[in-house]
Amino acid sequence: MKKALPLLLATAWSSTELRAEDAPSSTTAPYADIGGAVRFNYGWLDYGPTSRLQLELLRADIKAGSGPLTFSAQYRWYDGFDAVHHAQVGWQATESTLVTAGIQQVPFGLLPTVSQSFWFGAGYYLGIEDDYDPGVVVSHQRGAHAWHIGWFAGDEYGTGSRTDRYSFDVAQVPGLPYRERDRVHLRYERSTDWAGGEVLVGASGFSGTVQNTQTRRHHGHHGAAVHAQWQREGWTAQVQWARYRYDVPGERIALSAFQAPFEIAAHADVPSVNLAYSFGEQRWLDDITCYNNLSAARPVQRTAGTRTSVQNVSGCSLQKGIMLTYVDWIAGKDMWFAGGEGIGINDGRPPRWRSRLNLNVGFYF
Repeated sequence: MKKALPLLLATAWSSTELRAEDAPSSTTAPYADIGGAVRFNYGWLDYGPTSRLQLELLRADIKAGSGPLTFSAQYRWYDGFDAVHHAQVGWQATESTLVTAGIQQVPFGLLPTVSQSFWFGAGYYLGIEDDYDPGVVVSHQRGAHAWHIGWFAGDEYGTGSRTDRYSFDVAQVPGLPYRERDRVHLRYERSTDWAGGEVLVGASGFSGTVQNTQTRRHHGHHGAAVHAQWQREGWTAQVQWARYRYDVPGERIALSAFQAPFEIAAHADVPSVNLAYSFGEQRWLDDITCYNNLSAARPVQRTAGTRTSVQNVSGCSLQKGIMLTYVDWIAGKDMWFAGGEGIGINDGRPPRWRSRLNLNVGFYF
């Protein structure tokens, strides 16, 4: 993996050499936009106490730029902890090539997310959806074709022992003392017209390592996905099949975020099928979008200690000006976020479906 960084930088340099006619304008006036968000959440659970309507998040954002250079950062305060979301700088090398560095979204699968609901899909809790890590990414767009190549140094805090974070990363826990190390990502996507709408079809892959913090030994960490999205008028359909693998001894590894470590199957397939429809402006609302997001984690090597986890989210988002409200019904079978022990694991309890009703009201400035 240490040889991958020079190769990536060489690729980035060769792909961003500027001819005079390709150089982006450097006369763009400097700008700085400061914003944020305040969100409130209510949750009814059939497997635990109801959570009354309470403050869920405070958020600060900044976007700035001058000429071909940009900067974007976001910091979040939750109940009991605070965490960075992202902090990155960008260089628009040509009209079609962008280089970004810093804590940024990892280019894997459908972007920006493989879901429409507030709580995302199974991939988010497995660290392969809406994940933010420190690295360098070169993005290139040529007509209907889009490429991403990126190198990431590990997780955003450089340690698996910190559990108060936004992104789900490998955790250092007793018996499973691991942390993320180098990773190289490749992503390709092509757009085309089909059935009166736009289709995005692509594939993603990554290869890297995780490190045992006690033995200092490195183990392989790999993943791949094929994905497609179709949009026509108010309809959006998404399908994705991803597979990840941690080459660690045993059948499990631990992840953590939001101060809660949990175990997952070390090798699993993650299918996702989503359907959403935007009704557009409705009376006093600017938009109503309703959706159903179905996803699962299916261990590749079935053992007595692993089994399939499933999550389905049905709901709607309602937007009016700066206010965005999500109403979600989340049902999970052996799913960590919905009352399960982990994801893709079996600790002996009988499998059962559990659910929760979630209301999130946010004001975005």
